[in-house]
Amino acid sequence: MICVVRLLEPLTIGTATAPNRVMFGPIVTNLADDDRAFTARHLAFYRARSAGGCGIIVTEEASVHPSDWPYERAPLAANCPAGWKAIADACHRDGSLVIAALGHSGGQGSSAYSQSPLLAPSRVAEVNTREVPKSMEVDDIRAVIAGFVAAARTAIAAGCDGVEINAGQHSLVRQFLSGLTNHRGDEWGSDRLKFAAEILSGVRAAIGADRVVGLRLSCDELAPWAGITPEMAPEIAVALAAHIDYLTVVRGSIYTVEKTRPDFHEPPGFNIDLCRSIRSSLDPSIVVFLQGSVVDSGQAEWAVNGGVCDGVEMTRAQLADPQLVAKLRAGHAERIRPCIRCNQTCQARDARNPIITCVVEPSTGHESSDPDWYLSTHHRRDVLVIGGGPAGLEAARVAAVKGHCVQLVEAADHVGGNAAYIANVTPFTDWLAAEVNRLGVSVTLGARVDARPMATKPALTTSARAGAAGGFTCADAAKVEGRQILLQATGSVRGARPFTSDEHANIADIADVRSGVVTIPEDGPVLLFDPIGGPIAVAMAEHFGSRASLLTQDQISGNELSRSGDLAPANARLQQAGVRIERRTILRHVAADHVVVEDRFTGGQRNIPCVALIDCGFRLPAPPIPGADIAAGDCVAPRTILEAVLEGRRAANSLDTVPAN
Repeated sequence: MICVVRLLEPLTIGTATAPNRVMFGPIVTNLADDDRAFTARHLAFYRARSAGGCGIIVTEEASVHPSDWPYERAPLAANCPAGWKAIADACHRDGSLVIAALGHSGGQGSSAYSQSPLLAPSRVAEVNTREVPKSMEVDDIRAVIAGFVAAARTAIAAGCDGVEINAGQHSLVRQFLSGLTNHRGDEWGSDRLKFAAEILSGVRAAIGADRVVGLRLSCDELAPWAGITPEMAPEIAVALAAHIDYLTVVRGSIYTVEKTRPDFHEPPGFNIDLCRSIRSSLDPSIVVFLQGSVVDSGQAEWAVNGGVCDGVEMTRAQLADPQLVAKLRAGHAERIRPCIRCNQTCQARDARNPIITCVVEPSTGHESSDPDWYLSTHHRRDVLVIGGGPAGLEAARVAAVKGHCVQLVEAADHVGGNAAYIANVTPFTDWLAAEVNRLGVSVTLGARVDARPMATKPALTTSARAGAAGGFTCADAAKVEGRQILLQATGSVRGARPFTSDEHANIADIADVRSGVVTIPEDGPVLLFDPIGGPIAVAMAEHFGSRASLLTQDQISGNELSRSGDLAPANARLQQAGVRIERRTILRHVAADHVVVEDRFTGGQRNIPCVALIDCGFRLPAPPIPGADIAAGDCVAPRTILEAVLEGRRAANSLDTVPAN
């Protein structure tokens, strides 16, 4: 285990000093109001991280010019002074530095809200919308530069310690730096650094030497035919360094948006080598921050100790646990709630306009409206949680923290439910199990509660591994109020199958395959039935590789992965694995050695050979337990881990309201 020391040491950035080397980056939140201003929700969001000990907080990027309106609730710098001041005042009380992120999305923005053309160095179409931007005239360029300068002056006047200029993803500044998007023949094209240099020098002159100027720089656009490469990046960084106090190393371009903040399919710390090369090229007085899926404090400490960087951006890690730094200071790294890098709910730049949150920490983004889940109870209750998946574990954890006497019964021989078999989710279910154990919750495995009998104790069916046969009694029964409360969190069961099958058809439920209850023949083609279009069938198809055929009614496999940024990467992985994609296809019948499918549009039918079909379809709630007082998670309605965790908390919070008799 790496001892975290340097990560918690103060860090001098220009003339300012941060209390530690952990940064919370400028993530999109969608917490702004209709006037594009910071709100009380922003204040609560950032205050949770500063109260948790974060050293440097970079606020959500604000557009520096009205021509930039990239998403509906994108902050506009001119409307942000009051919000910046409230955030800076609150976070300063906790000792954190507050940096205002400033930017312009250029050709990677949207004209849907401004109803004006996108501005860009050259006429390079935006990848997703195919919209062709206006090639900026000199007056446009000068207006945007002036916008950066004015926004920086406004942020400093509001009380921010400095500003960060975005030359990373969704950035007009990067678009000028890159041959991918800057095809100009004038001085702004012959010298691609000119736009960035004029912005940085103007900002420095406007805010003075005693305020921090940072730069978020894409050092690898992953498009070596014309973009910024790792070999070019040190020279660019050195050329711009005269105007900055720190540089955050990122990657990605107009063609590789998802690579700036990928999900768990990319290794954590993927920018380490890139960051090391930038650190070694710059003067030691310029602070360099590592970015790139750094969610583990051990890796962060290793990077700082090893000279990779001076500080580490750990944004998603602090979405998952705002108390990350405080727990490190207390010597409890093992108690940090892990980020599983799923990107399912922290990607808020989305046509649905979702508010940012976190699968494992649902209060993220809802700090101003959620109750204090951990407020001690005045009415201690005897609680039996039935089901040890994410909903049951979270309900047991929160109830125990609140002071209730909690016992948990799980029918399987392990806790975590189906989520325990998902590789990137396992760290979270392990964390839940460890916390439940630490809090003294009594856990019985291999036992099933079927109903509340006429007596006050539940009926119990046990296996060889069960404990407390015949019923469950709170060890401190004299100190609890009223009867035992039954909280059902028994998850889901296989749903109805929308196809017919022969008696000897080999059909396996995805949950049974994952858990090892069912094995698939070692040879022969395997078909994955995927009516959902999510990550489950895609992951299983990748596992089987060239043996697999993925059947989807959609035009593209993994249709719902667009929300997490994994749609294009997932399809690339499937192709590389040799998976056959059966698009626009409806499954009609499963026979012993083949399936019958139907074209969604023409109705034409054909056979596909297979030795087994894995059903990755919809699930249904587990049957209700007679006499249960509260239900949470998939036994209410099968959804995601986010809803399971949130409802587990809500159930624990409602225990006081359950009638005592």
